[in-house]
Amino acid sequence: MVVCVNKPKVKTEHTVAHLFGGAGGGSLGFAQARGDYMGFVGRFRTLCSIDSDPVVCQNYEMITGSKAVCMDLFSREQYIDFHGQEPPENWYEATPGDLWDAFGWEVPDVIFTSPPCKGFSGLLPEKSAKTKKYQALNELTIRGLEIALRACLEYGGNLPALILLENVPRIMTRGKKILDRIKKMLKSFGYLSSDNTHDCGELGGLGERRKRYLLIARNEQRMSNFVYQPPRKPLKTIGDVLGDLPLPGDTLAGGPLHRLPKLEWKTWMRLALIPAGGDWRDLNQLDWWNYRIEHEPRRGAWAVEDWNDIARTVTGGAGPGRSNGATAVSDPRMGLNENSTHRSIYRISRWDESSQTVTGAVGPNNGAVCVNDPRLKERKGRHPGVYQVVRSDEPSPCVTGTRFGSGALAFSDPRCKTNLHPDSYGIQRWDDTAKTVRSANRIMQSAASVSDPRNTLSPNAEVSEKGCIFPADQDRGVYLIIAEDGTWHRPLTTFELAMLQSFPARLPNGLPFQLTGCSDAKAREYIGNAVPPEAAKAMGTTFLVALMAASIDAGFTLSYEAVWVRQESEQLPEAIVH
Repeated sequence: MVVCVNKPKVKTEHTVAHLFGGAGGGSLGFAQARGDYMGFVGRFRTLCSIDSDPVVCQNYEMITGSKAVCMDLFSREQYIDFHGQEPPENWYEATPGDLWDAFGWEVPDVIFTSPPCKGFSGLLPEKSAKTKKYQALNELTIRGLEIALRACLEYGGNLPALILLENVPRIMTRGKKILDRIKKMLKSFGYLSSDNTHDCGELGGLGERRKRYLLIARNEQRMSNFVYQPPRKPLKTIGDVLGDLPLPGDTLAGGPLHRLPKLEWKTWMRLALIPAGGDWRDLNQLDWWNYRIEHEPRRGAWAVEDWNDIARTVTGGAGPGRSNGATAVSDPRMGLNENSTHRSIYRISRWDESSQTVTGAVGPNNGAVCVNDPRLKERKGRHPGVYQVVRSDEPSPCVTGTRFGSGALAFSDPRCKTNLHPDSYGIQRWDDTAKTVRSANRIMQSAASVSDPRNTLSPNAEVSEKGCIFPADQDRGVYLIIAEDGTWHRPLTTFELAMLQSFPARLPNGLPFQLTGCSDAKAREYIGNAVPPEAAKAMGTTFLVALMAASIDAGFTLSYEAVWVRQESEQLPEAIVH
């Protein structure tokens, strides 16, 4: 006998709205997520992203293909505290009705909010974090979430099943009061909440470690089942991610964000001297006195071609030694011989030998005499310490009252004393997992350099505008200095940082990944602030399964993974074996 059982209809399409959506990393991940439950495949439909930055909204739409709404969620008081001035005449406080319009008159199943984290970040001094400016930024987290929930309840008559709040881990300490207020507000709307930290790298299988905070709140009326954590994935190395990318500087294949920054010569030197995996603190232990810089010219530089041989390629170099092709030749047609040329031409007489005949020639090439004069004496009264640089491991000469250059001392100080953040000037190992991609826009603010073993370029220094092989400390350029480990310690390009964040290498329009309408520094900030798409995809997959189970009121479900959201008093059922 065959018994037909009606299979429950599982809801497969679920909606998500992103508050403070930024460049769209979280939105990309949710759009790519697929949930598998009882043979049904679920997916997310994005309602919108809301952000106050018009440039990032423009880039969000280019990257994700979804709608971005430019909206400032500050209250008037918060706006004044943050900006230090009254808002413009056309500015107004966003209302629940504005958010309802942005949502397209739908109650989203999920609200994913990743509010500004600058006020909670350890990169901001605590004194600055306590100012009215950054307190207003922190308060924005509460206001944005509150008016979004009010919009759903007042206009849609329902609430999202899940609320997600992603931020830096330090929000748990520096922003504890803010979190307490958020949890209290969520409870008043009928949510159970749980929070903890996780590693986005392990969730998305990234090539970087990225510790983040996540608060998850589920509405008991809409979702009675647990939300489980995504499975952990093995981390990639930084070389796994960058190895297949175009070489830095290839902006045709990698787009405009793949250009190398022109750093000061002294910065390139620091990078070359820091061992892979280290940072600026390693300069304090450097045996700096035993280091020297050697210039290895390109093959052919200063070369003299043989008259009877084929010439090298003609290049656009401006002079000998300035290109990779020879620009000199051994020309035999000078006509210098013993019978027709004066014997003293270009002659230099020794100090201890008789002079040649004095002639009426007017230049050394015509037979006038030159001499190697050894009588270079110290000027009377000149202090022996003029321009002297004293080593750190030797006694100092006599201290005088003269100014520098007239005998005052200079000191080669090996101690790098600075208030830089750990990882500043950090060099990441090619075969190791990268550290967190932050929104810092300068390499001395995070580990944004890598020891690249792909030395396909000839070891050389880019000649500066002054034509020097070894530029001055402040001369900017792209210099290839091979470190002791045989690799090129170089900064990561903005394109490479985006790839470490797991953004796609190509945009929907087929162009290499890029951000338009902003400086390279701002692009790095957008990328560093983004939720890695692959991590968001892992989270979104888990949430889809939970939402699909909730759509048929499945109640308790089993999983090999740990529970993400439950009350402290809730006890998991125990399996009893007789």
